[in-house]
Parts: sequence; structure tokens; C-alpha cells
Amino acid sequence: MTPEHRRESPAERSAQYVIGVDFGTLSGRAVVVRVADGAELGTAVHDYRHGVMDTTLAATGAELPPEWALQVPADYVDVLRTAVPRAVREAGIDPRQVIGIGTDFTACTMVPALADGTPLNELPEYADRPHAYVKLWKHHAAQPQADRINELALAAGEKWLPRYGGLISSEWEFAKGLQLLEEDPELYHRMDHWVEAADWIVWQLTGTYVRNACTAGYKGILQDGAYPGGEFLRSLNPDFEHFARDKLAHRIGRLGECAGSLNARAAHWTGLPEGIAVAVGNVDAHVTAPAARATSPGQMVAIMGTSTCHVMNAEVLADVPGMCGVVDGGIIDGLYGYEAGQSGVGDIFAWYVDHQVPPACHEAAAAAGVGVHEHLTALAAEQPVGAHGLLALDWNGGNRSVLVDAELSGLLIGQTLTTRPEEVYRALLEATAFGTRRIVEAFDSHGVPVTEFVVAGGLKRNPLLMQVYSDVLRMPLSVIASDQGPALGSAIHAAVAAGAYEDVRAAGEAMGRVERAVYTPDERAADAYDLLYREYTQLHDHFGRGGNAVMHRLKTLRREVLREKADR
Repeated sequence: MTPEHRRESPAERSAQYVIGVDFGTLSGRAVVVRVADGAELGTAVHDYRHGVMDTTLAATGAELPPEWALQVPADYVDVLRTAVPRAVREAGIDPRQVIGIGTDFTACTMVPALADGTPLNELPEYADRPHAYVKLWKHHAAQPQADRINELALAAGEKWLPRYGGLISSEWEFAKGLQLLEEDPELYHRMDHWVEAADWIVWQLTGTYVRNACTAGYKGILQDGAYPGGEFLRSLNPDFEHFARDKLAHRIGRLGECAGSLNARAAHWTGLPEGIAVAVGNVDAHVTAPAARATSPGQMVAIMGTSTCHVMNAEVLADVPGMCGVVDGGIIDGLYGYEAGQSGVGDIFAWYVDHQVPPACHEAAAAAGVGVHEHLTALAAEQPVGAHGLLALDWNGGNRSVLVDAELSGLLIGQTLTTRPEEVYRALLEATAFGTRRIVEAFDSHGVPVTEFVVAGGLKRNPLLMQVYSDVLRMPLSVIASDQGPALGSAIHAAVAAGAYEDVRAAGEAMGRVERAVYTPDERAADAYDLLYREYTQLHDHFGRGGNAVMHRLKTLRREVLREKADR
């Protein structure tokens, strides 16, 4: 089945289904979606057996250095083996009615692979080598390499640098690839392809390797049809000169295009018909835009989960400081797709609950029959804005936008001997909203206005958090009417790849779902947040723009101490 396959009539679509599979940080989920109207009929989730390896390597138990985050690619295949057939069974449909499958992934999640797609960690001689494993998006140990890329690109006047807000992240393909070369050159030279997991999983489904335009543009520095040149890469490291040509360059597939047909092996895994359409891979954030019916210029979609990614289309090409990139056709063909983000959001709330909240709060939540997050949210909601006297910086996972600095860290000021757990929790919620406002203001002030704010992701279920965002942004908040936004978006792309719709925008209008202006700003609260936001901005610039590099120094000290401990 190919994109040229005739487009079905509405009657035919009502008896046809597509599968969307969303590969997240800790698990993968599959959803069965009706082509005619986007109805979600069955869902299943599979937790990765190895989870995130950020302290020890599962194969050996060896301790990992700070800022590492690895995964095992076989865990992704297990999602296809388990979640897809379970979702089909739950939907109660005949698998023969499925016409396509689409997938999305966290980005930038990198797999070092051989020419046939075999991950290096699956070779017995490399099972004990950390660099042989997947480097998850939140692997930040390549910061020294990212710093050198930024410094040399700025000095050389590389024209692609402003497209990324003037800074390349340690999370991205080139920084991670350079780290691999410099820390384990044997593995670097054994590797044939440095593959985004979004493309690797499509490779497993079809037997064909196709790079998707989204990750290639945002994470792979592919601009105007070219990667950074060999002369620049040689200036980073002589052995890095041909990295783009030898390890990255491959056919680029447009979003919504058919990457190939489901092969026999993957059909056996999933229980789906061999030969159905497999959509080109995509990123969890960008794929969500059509699922939220937010593909027009100015509609910013915030996918709020462990982290937050902000994506938006525009008709104009502009340089916005601190964004994660702008790519022609990066979300929808014919428009420039912009991306920004916050490295830690739900992760910060989870860290606080798991490691900072006293036992009494856990006991009270259990007695009330609710989770600790719900318990703290209910207590925090009783307070007027500013009553806790606290202010936080939302940098526990570093800062992605607008500072692009993984060396930054969290901060909380205003604590007293009477500060309560729910007050700190609220301050952390508010800090992430302030970080989002900083991003929105960066776009507004550089000619790419944000006209609507649409929320997707698991955090949309927290009404206090949503109201805080509306108040802080002084904007109504629309909310995607699906709990499976990325998976629904992948299913929409599958429908286009199978030929059921002309393009992604048309499929999104038919299959996507959104509730407009669910939350509206409270004027009194918004006024109070304006005062707090001014203070946040001062802290933001003082610690984030060179006024005080104490956070950098502390991280450097920590690495040195841990390195000495490991050497001993």
C-alpha cells in the first residue's frame, strides 16, 4: 500500500482503522483509531523492562557517570509485540481492517547501529560498553561537546546556528555523536548509522531505513538540504569530518509519507496484516499538533509530561533566540515549524513527591484515597497567589529554552520554618508556567506571535496547573480532547500514509479533537502573577545569563568529585 493508493470514501473509512504507537520515556502505548472520525477504540501500554539507565548499566551493574541516560532498544520492539495486539483485542476489531500504522518517539533518542540496523549493544562483545546503548533524549553528558560546537559555529559564522536560537543542545545528534567518537572511538568507527529511534523503529517495521524530516531538521541540523560541512566538523575533531556524510546522511521522508510496507517479521510481532502502510517516523510533540487540530500559524501546542515541548507553525522564517529550531515542513508541509521546550516539568513534580515530601503527606493522601500529587494539588489550590512567599527556577533538568543550558539547576527561595510541602509544590507548578511565559514572550517579540495555547499530555489532567498557566500567560487554554495525543497523531499520519486522506491537515481536521478555551485567566490572579514573574525574570537572567555561574561551578565540582571516587 502506498501514498498513491486511492483515497477512500467516508463509508469505506468507517470500516477501516489505523494504529498509532507512541514511544515515551518509560513506556510505549498503542491506540486503535477509526479512520472516519478519529474515535479511539482500544489502548494498551507496555512499560520498558529496563526503563531508563541513568545510574547503572543493566547488563553489568557498572555505575554510570553523571548526566547519562541510556535505554535498551529491544524494549521498543517489546512494545510492538505486546501493546499493539492488546490494543487491537481491546478494540474488538478484525486486524484485517487495519490499513496502516504510524509511530512517534522522544527526540533526540539515538541508536548506534550496524548497516542492517542491529544496535551495537546487541553484539556480545559490546554489551558492557555504555556507548553501545541508546542515548535517551535526556542524556546530557555531551554538554562539553555541545559547548565546543556552539563556540566554533559562532566564531565561524555558520549560517545554520541562528535557526536554532543561536545554541545547539547537548541532547542533539551532533553533540552526542561527537561524545561517542571522543570517549569510545572503537564503537564510533564500528557504527554504520547514527539513527534516531523514531527512524530505527520504522526500520524494524519495514526493513527500510528512512530518516524523517522532523528529527533531521530539529535534531540533526539539516537546513536548506545540507548538514554542517566537513571543514567545520574537522575543526571539532579530525575524525569527525565525515560524520554527517558517513553516519547520518540518508533518504529523508516527509511527514505523512509512506516509509514502506509492514514486513513479515513485524506482522508476526503485531498481528497486523503484512503489507499495510507504515508512516514515516515522527516526534511525540510535533505529531500531536494535528491531533489537537492546531496546524494553523500561531497555534502553539504544549505537550506537557515529564518535560514540555512547544511546537507551532508559522508562515514566516525568523530567528527566535533560544528556540530548539525552525524547520521548513517540520510539522506540516508548506509552513515553518518552530520548536521550543522545557527539559523538566512533570519530572520536577515527581522528584519533589518522591524525594522531598514527608511521610505524613503520603499517609494523608492514602487515607483520603488519592495520590500524593492530587493531595498536594488540593491543598495548594486553597491558597491565593503569592501566599506561600516562594519562588522557584524550573531548571532541575537544565534549561532547554530559552537559555539552552543543561548545566543550569533548580532553585527555590523564600523558604521559612513554617513553609509547608503543598506550598513548595505550588511554587514548582508556578515556576514551570513562568518558564513557558518566557518562551511565549520570546516568540512574540521576534515576529512569530502566539495566538492560541493548546495543551496536550498527561499534565492537562491537573486543573490547578492548567489554571495557573492560563493566569500566568494571560491567555485562554484549549485542551486536546484525547489522553493519547501523540498516539492519535501517529494514527492520523498512518491514515495519510495509507492514502485515506489527502494530507495531514485534512486528516487532522477529521480525526483530531480539541476543546477550546477550557481555562480562562482570572484577572486578579494574573495581576499577582505579573509581580512574581518580574522576580522570576530577574532570577532567570542573573543565574542563566552569566550574572552568577554558581550552578555551573557546582556541577563541575560534582563531576570532579564523582570521577575521583570512581577512579579510587
